[in-house]
Amino acid sequence: MDDRFPDFAAFVRLVIEALEATGVDYLVGGAVAAWAWGEPRATLDLDVVADIPLEAADRLSAELEARRMLVPAEIIRETILEDRADLAINAIHMEAGYKAEIFPLRPGDELRRSALARRRPVDLGPDLGRLYLHSPEDLVLYKLSFYALGAQTKHLRDLTAIVLSLGDELDRAYIDGWAGRLGLNTLWDELRQQLPPGE
Repeated sequence: MDDRFPDFAAFVRLVIEALEATGVDYLVGGAVAAWAWGEPRATLDLDVVADIPLEAADRLSAELEARRMLVPAEIIRETILEDRADLAINAIHMEAGYKAEIFPLRPGDELRRSALARRRPVDLGPDLGRLYLHSPEDLVLYKLSFYALGAQTKHLRDLTAIVLSLGDELDRAYIDGWAGRLGLNTLWDELRQQLPPGE
């Protein structure tokens, strides 16, 4: 395939290759992780959490540029150091237009630190290959957080698909504990009450 015009799966591989070439620990979340734990849905964006040391900014910028995504090293450093908002590093493929939102791990973000420690290697088939993904429990927590912020139905659909798909395989104690810490326990309880009996 011509790297100037990748399809979405090839774009995902380009972003992951840039992170791996930089030596950065990462996990993929959002719709791509939901494909593994719930059900597929269309997306044009890639959500990534990454532990990017400041000294790796120049290398990551160069690796992304080599794959047709222009992200200046200074922007990477500024985003890592930002402590007022949860900003992402936006890496957009210059020809295809696909976007990766790379959320850097910041000091004090214990949920993301926990999620990175619990990431799962999953083979998503010949197009995507082996990627580190959010664990299903951490994906549930992030989907709960996003749904609480904007009530977007895609997050509710993803949540429902994950819980129905995995059932008792989910670590409910882990989800319950973090839902309580994040103030999401009422929403989590309401969601479970809407599911069929036994789920």
